[in-house]
Amino acid sequence: MGFKEAISYCFRNYLGFNGRAARSEYWYWTLFVTLLVIVTLLIDLTVFGFNTTGVNPMTSIAVLATLLPSIAVSIRRLHDIDRTGWWVLLGLSGIGEIVLLVCACMRGTVGANRFGPDPLEGKV
Repeated sequence: MGFKEAISYCFRNYLGFNGRAARSEYWYWTLFVTLLVIVTLLIDLTVFGFNTTGVNPMTSIAVLATLLPSIAVSIRRLHDIDRTGWWVLLGLSGIGEIVLLVCACMRGTVGANRFGPDPLEGKV
């Protein structure tokens, strides 16, 4: 899955918590959100100046717009390694973020698992 394909799929399937997401889909989405936040922070700095309150309106809108798709792709990524989506709640703890990072880097289950068919099946 390419960059544009991953982004469009995540926005189209923003409430799709079923199925599986390949590593490329997850990491392209993460790259997109990171770049989006950097750009909106720069816009906030340019338009509103240095803000000591910590509230950046453009960045807040961008984060809110990508929140549900980010949760959905994270859950689908966990499904790819045959873990339940509830593992996303580990991100609420400090050590849990490290566990989720390791899980996101793991190779997915080859073939179908209990969450659906392999997203890479038929692709090289």
